[in-house]
Amino acid sequence: MKTVIIGASGGIGSALVEALREEGAAVQCFSRPELDITDEASVAQAAARAGTPELVVIATGLLHDGTRGPEKALRDLDAEWLARQYAVNAIGPALVAKHFLPIMPRTGRSVLAILSARVGSISDNRLGGWYGYRASKAALNQLVRTLAIEDKRRNERGVVVALHPGTVDTKLSKPFQQSGRDLFAPGRAAVQLLDVIDGLKPQDSGKLFAWDGAEIAP
Repeated sequence: MKTVIIGASGGIGSALVEALREEGAAVQCFSRPELDITDEASVAQAAARAGTPELVVIATGLLHDGTRGPEKALRDLDAEWLARQYAVNAIGPALVAKHFLPIMPRTGRSVLAILSARVGSISDNRLGGWYGYRASKAALNQLVRTLAIEDKRRNERGVVVALHPGTVDTKLSKPFQQSGRDLFAPGRAAVQLLDVIDGLKPQDSGKLFAWDGAEIAP
């Protein structure tokens, strides 16, 4: 299966590349600055070089940037930070889908998988806080659902899904790791995600799945 990993230099992205190559898969890697998901021109240029991938995984995301992190309360809301989270977590993956879905096979099984998060589930929100990250991931989950509906007109066996990898030991989660909480090594997270992807069926398109294959309600 010809595979494209976007965000291949990140913790989960690089682990996905390693796991796929160990399985003998042909993997094409994209990461910044070659492909910046907030720059549509670079996304289009990457798609033009990608051939006809059967699997595309978007392993990008923004939770903190070293100076700013998840908002703990309403008083922490900042328009610029909110916009940046939407740009990376929702708009960027949508632009990738805009340019990569049309080059994927029109017949047979294909999968576009985007890393999302359980905190993007509105029904699962019991703690509040993390306004921008929650909202941008919820927007991503809605975009995935909408993309899936349209993609069925292109390829009825195509699958577009959002995946929650769990809490993985990467730079993204490092400041928020809690003692005693399940924490996955990137390699294990990659294998778990690939197992979920392998088990996806056309009727799963548009949904959000956790690392263990359980569907997460929107």
